[in-house]
Amino acid sequence: MDERKSAEHFLNLIKKSRQGKFKIYIGMSAGVGKTYRMLQEAHTLMRNGIDVKIAYVETHNRAETSALVEGLPVIPRRQLFYKGRQLEELDVEAILNLRPEVVIVDELAHTNIEGSKNEKRWQDVLEILEAGINVISAVNIQHIESLNEEVKEITDIEVRERVPDRVIAMADELVNIDLAAEDLITRLKEGKIYDADKVEAALANFFQSDHILQLRELALKEVAGHVVRKVDTQVHKGTALKHERFMACIGSDAGRAKAVIRKTARLAGYYSGQWYVLYVQTPRERMDKIALDKQRMLINNFKLATQLGGEVIQVQHKSVPTAITEQAIKMDITTVCIGNPRMGLLRIIRSTSIFNQLLKKMGETDIDLIILS
Repeated sequence: MDERKSAEHFLNLIKKSRQGKFKIYIGMSAGVGKTYRMLQEAHTLMRNGIDVKIAYVETHNRAETSALVEGLPVIPRRQLFYKGRQLEELDVEAILNLRPEVVIVDELAHTNIEGSKNEKRWQDVLEILEAGINVISAVNIQHIESLNEEVKEITDIEVRERVPDRVIAMADELVNIDLAAEDLITRLKEGKIYDADKVEAALANFFQSDHILQLRELALKEVAGHVVRKVDTQVHKGTALKHERFMACIGSDAGRAKAVIRKTARLAGYYSGQWYVLYVQTPRERMDKIALDKQRMLINNFKLATQLGGEVIQVQHKSVPTAITEQAIKMDITTVCIGNPRMGLLRIIRSTSIFNQLLKKMGETDIDLIILS
């Protein structure tokens, strides 16, 4: 390791030791009790002499939750006008100036008002953590970036506000707030989640029993995976899984590329491995030949990969299988991930030379090939 890299490594260790602790309450949907539990914990911390303050909590006018805010010190929100309306946002500067030991920051996936210092609340939280202040926050499972496709398949709703997986992975503690689907639906019907005029629409859409059960499973898996990764990195020091390296291979097909990127990110996260996105630019996909809309899609997919913690690799080559194999060997990749072709795999193998070549070349190495649905 050269002097520059050695200094950077030591600086990162110093920064990590100074960083605040991060706890996230996660749930399968709104109304399971995440904010309620955060406020309960705040009271417990205060009774034990900890300087804890409410930086931002959204009670949604729920009586039980609102009652718990009483008696807790609150940092006033930042007031600002936007499109003729007075709105409130988290006041990061006030938090940094007051420097409490612990702050409660609700709704991690929230998008800040245009003109704010940071675009997203999770970015505010990272800034607070970097200042050495401990943060307790909350998020619903549907807001995790790499689960976006799965959530859309389950609910037929595309969630716009999302949190990068790397932010969830940073949590020192990830706590699932679980609730039976029947109990959650009962709470909804009793008006404990939304106002009465929104209940019927919620029951017909997001709050269907089968949707809730599938989201509940995602939440349980996320927390279980987080525990496995923490044990591996902190107890076993990653000896078993640390060397896994994944490479997602994408083309200019935006829809399938996004799915491959997200699923590869999930795999890499589970194995605590590094991962990359490879785009092979063939002569017919040169920038002077490829359509502008495809260029924009590629750029957006590269951005998605970076947000999820991957590194983008672009190479020019006339043979896609050869380029994939060469890069995989060069970068010591253990698993190559590709999208499932639209035609049946057997038909593809028989009729498409690209897949024949790729399977043959992968078969000559110790690299695993995963075809993602």
